[in-house]
Amino acid sequence: MHTELIHGCDAFSRLASEWDDLVDCSMTATPFQSLGYQQAWWSNLGPGELHTVTVRDDGGQLAAIACFYVVDGTLYFNGCTEETDYLDLIAPAERADILWDRVFDVLEGSDFPAWRGLDLCNIPAASPSNDILREQAEKRGYRLQSAVQEVCPVVTLPDTFEEYLMDLDKKQRHEIRRKRRRANAAQAELVTIGPEDDLTAAVEDFLELLQKSMPEKAEWLNEGRRAVFHEVAIAAMAAGTLQLMFLTHRGNRAAALFNFDYNDRIWVYNSGFDILEFGYLSPGVVLTAGAIEKAVENGRAAFDFLRGDESYKYRFGAEDTTINRIQITRA
Repeated sequence: MHTELIHGCDAFSRLASEWDDLVDCSMTATPFQSLGYQQAWWSNLGPGELHTVTVRDDGGQLAAIACFYVVDGTLYFNGCTEETDYLDLIAPAERADILWDRVFDVLEGSDFPAWRGLDLCNIPAASPSNDILREQAEKRGYRLQSAVQEVCPVVTLPDTFEEYLMDLDKKQRHEIRRKRRRANAAQAELVTIGPEDDLTAAVEDFLELLQKSMPEKAEWLNEGRRAVFHEVAIAAMAAGTLQLMFLTHRGNRAAALFNFDYNDRIWVYNSGFDILEFGYLSPGVVLTAGAIEKAVENGRAAFDFLRGDESYKYRFGAEDTTINRIQITRA
C-alpha cells in the first residue's frame, strides 16, 4: 500500500474522479462524506489547516481518504461538527483496520504538522472505527475517551405506507390521516424540485422557510451556512441524490424538506415551515408524512431524521441510533 499527504484544498480537485466511488463502498457511506458536501463545508466553514491522507493499493486504486483539519494542535474530521451528522474514515469495512493503521503512520510522520490529539465526532455506533481506534490507541500508547455524542432517530420502512401507519401509535396514525385529509381538501400539494427547476430560487425559498421556523434557526443561518446549502444542493442535484421537497398551497410554499436520497435511505438534513401563515395546514406533519410515503413507494429501507431527539421524530415511529465522539491524546 502507498500513502500520500495532501496539504490544503487541492485534495478535492485531485481526488474528484475517485472520491465518490470510494464513498459508495465505504463502511459509513453517507451524503456527508461525498465530495460535494466535504468541499462545500470546507470552502465556507472550514477553520484551521486542511490535511488529507490517502491510501492506495499497490495497483494505484484509492482505498482510503482521511480528511482532517488542525486547530490548536487538535485534529478534527473535515465537517466536524455542528452542520454535519455522520463522519468516519472513508474506506471499506473489510480493510478498515489496516487502512486506519496506515493513516496513523502518516499522522505520526515528520511531514504531518505537529498535533497533540484527535477529536473525532459523529462516528456511527455501528462503524468498525470505534473498535479500531481503541486498538490503535493501545498499540501506539495514546489515551482514548469515547462517549455517545448524540442520537439519530431512524424509521425502518416496511413494504407499504399502510403498514407503516399501522405500526404507529393509534393516536398518531389518526392525526396523520386527519391532517392529510384536511390538507388535501385545501388543495395543498407536494412538489419535488427537479433538474428542470430553478434550483437557486428553490434553495432560497427553503432558506426563507427555515428562518421562519424558529428564532434559533434564523440566528444559526449565517452567510457561510447559506453558501453550504446552495453548493451542496448543486452537487447533490448533479449526483441525483437531492430531494428538495415543498408543501405548496395556491402557489405559495408553506413548508420544505432538504433531504438526501442516497444509499437506500432518505436523510432529512433540515426543514422549514411558515407556521404563522399556514399553521392551519399542519405543514410539517403533512410534508413529513408525504416524504415518508414517497420513500416507501420508492422502496427505500429507512428514513433517517439525523441528529437530535426532538419529540416529533418519535411520533413518526423513529427509533434511536447513536453516534460517538472519540478523543485521542498523545501520551
